[in-house]
Amino acid sequence: MPIAKYDLVALDCPDPATLSAFYADILGGEVERSDDDWWVLSAPGGHRIAFQRVAGHRPPEWPNAGHNSQQLHLDFDVPDLDKAEEQVLALGAKVLDADDRQRSFRVYADPAGHPFCLCRE
Repeated sequence: MPIAKYDLVALDCPDPATLSAFYADILGGEVERSDDDWWVLSAPGGHRIAFQRVAGHRPPEWPNAGHNSQQLHLDFDVPDLDKAEEQVLALGAKVLDADDRQRSFRVYADPAGHPFCLCRE
């Protein structure tokens, strides 16, 4: 018997309203605001991501060989990497590692600097 039941992943950020809207545009779903500092995206399939305001938020550094600074990242499966890349860049994502166009994934940062991957289905 498990000890716990999965609830959500929470991302620290400077602006939870903006970051939750960014991920809602990628995944769909509904965003609910608990207060100015805590917003939750309920994505299709029952998955939830929370966005928590943190004063002085510093995004992870990626890549940084000096230490494990990625902290966490999210993977999203997509049918067309080129089309998905175009769409997330239009939403405000930044390219971190997408030079190898033959690889099955590409790495980006969300507007608060968290890394995420688009992965070929």
